[in-house]
Order: sequence, then structure tokens, then C-alpha cells
Amino acid sequence: MVLSHLYFLVIFGFLLTGCIGLLASWIDRKVTARVQYRVGPPILQPFLDIIKLLGKETLMPAGASKVTFFLAPALGVSGVILASTLLWLNVLNTQETFIGDLIVVIYLLTIPSLSLIIGGFASRNPLASLGASREMKLILSYELPFILALLVPVIHSGLTIKLGGILNYQAQNGIILNSVSGFIAWAVVMLCIQAKLGLVPFDIAEAETEITSGPLIEYSGPALALFKLMKSMLLFTLPFFVMIMFLGGLNWEGIHLLWGFLKYIGLVALITVIRNTNPRVRIDHAVRFFWGPMTLLAVLAIFLAVKGY
Repeated sequence: MVLSHLYFLVIFGFLLTGCIGLLASWIDRKVTARVQYRVGPPILQPFLDIIKLLGKETLMPAGASKVTFFLAPALGVSGVILASTLLWLNVLNTQETFIGDLIVVIYLLTIPSLSLIIGGFASRNPLASLGASREMKLILSYELPFILALLVPVIHSGLTIKLGGILNYQAQNGIILNSVSGFIAWAVVMLCIQAKLGLVPFDIAEAETEITSGPLIEYSGPALALFKLMKSMLLFTLPFFVMIMFLGGLNWEGIHLLWGFLKYIGLVALITVIRNTNPRVRIDHAVRFFWGPMTLLAVLAIFLAVKGY
């Protein structure tokens, strides 16, 4: 049993998630380039970027907390790997995991943002600290509507907090996105995911034109490679999570596998469209947006789900 779970952790949680995430990163960069009338990078460029960074030296900023500085990126990648492994386990076998795995996944998906905060403050750079403080405010703002919106699939599925139970419900009754409450909750979750990924319009913490990458400003070499890999893996894990919660997950039988692939591509495309059609917002605007309209919409979705809509 231990070897089986270790196999899932390495093959699915790390290798497959990393490869798909880097390919999704290429799609995002390619589409963004085309929108801006540029050619864009070749398909292997994200992989080459990681390999190049792994071969460079990691410079330690003066006065930084050495242990915390180096552990932060490893912590972020570990959180994504564990969350992705749990998602793969449920898709491959809905009886494989445990009651409450949904709560565990939600907690694990906060770790990448926390690692950016820890790394930013550990570097002792003023711009990195500013970016880390912005990331902290973003977490406090988007986590509330994010969790509230995720209660909608839980309510529809008979108050189950097991991902396999939510998948089984959708297999028997249709995807949750087809309901009014499910659509509203899905829209809220997608905007929260945009903030979790640190993409426009919520790339406030790493705003390159303002604070030159924020928490990442002092990172280089393998440490920066881990953060870049973490971002790419999140670009797979978060849409995959949305697929499980609202779109019925991934079916391995025949044409359904292609349909699952198209669902994922569609979510990545939507994320890319949002990124390329909106300006960056200020941190106070982002907090008001998530605590205001997004939280109200999430509460409305919960009310409609309770009423059966």
C-alpha cells in the first residue's frame, strides 16, 4: 500500500502534473504572444527554462534567513504535489481516498501562496516584503469566497466532503455546472483561481512593472526553478480541481477521455483570456472585490443550492 501511494506521488503527483503544467504554461505564453502579435516560445521552452535555472547558482541575499529562504520553494512544490496526488487518486478510483479529503486539498492549495509569503519575508528585501504583504492580503480576501463557493458541490452531493462522493454524484445526476447555483459558484471559483495563480488582474504581489517580481526578486538558480515549477504545476492542479468539483472530473473510457482533455484546455484558455483582457488592479480594489461582490455571489449560490437550484 505504501509503495502504491509512493508510485502515485512520484508518477502522477510530480512527473505527470509537472509535465502537463509546463505544457499548459507554454499554451498560456503562446496565446499571450499571439494576442500581442508576437511569435511566442517553442513548445519545449518551459522545460528548458527549468533545466537552465537548475544549472545556475542560487545567490543568498545579505541578512536573509538561510534555512527559511531555501525551504520556502520546497514547501510550495510539496503542497502542490500532495494536492495533485489526492486529485489523481480520486479520478482513477473514487473509493481510493478518505472522508474529508476535500478539506485537505483546500488546505494544501494554500501552501504555495504561503511559501511565497515566507520566501519574500525571509529574503529581507524591501520589495520582496512588500510583495509578500500583498500576497498575504490576497489570501485573506479570496479564500473566503473560494471556500463558500466550494460548498455548493458539497450541498448538491448530499453534504459529502469526499471528492469521490462528489464525482459519483455527478456521474449519476449530471455535472454541477448545469445548475444555476453551480454556474454561479464555478464563476466565483474561477476568479479566485486567477488570484491563486497570481495572474492578471490579480498579479499584484509579483507585479513586474512595479516591484520587479515581489517575493521572487532575490531568488535565482534551483530555488527560483522550484517556484517556477510550482506555478506551472498549479496551472494544472487548480483547473483539474475545478473539473472534479463542477465538471464531473475525468472519464477514462473512449471518447470521454477526449472530452475531459477539452474541458481542461477550455479552463486554461479561459484563464488566459482573463489574463490578456484585463488590467492589473490595486490591492485594495482586489480585497473589496473578493470580500464584496464575490462573497455575495458565493452566498447566493449556497442559498440557491439549498433550495435545489
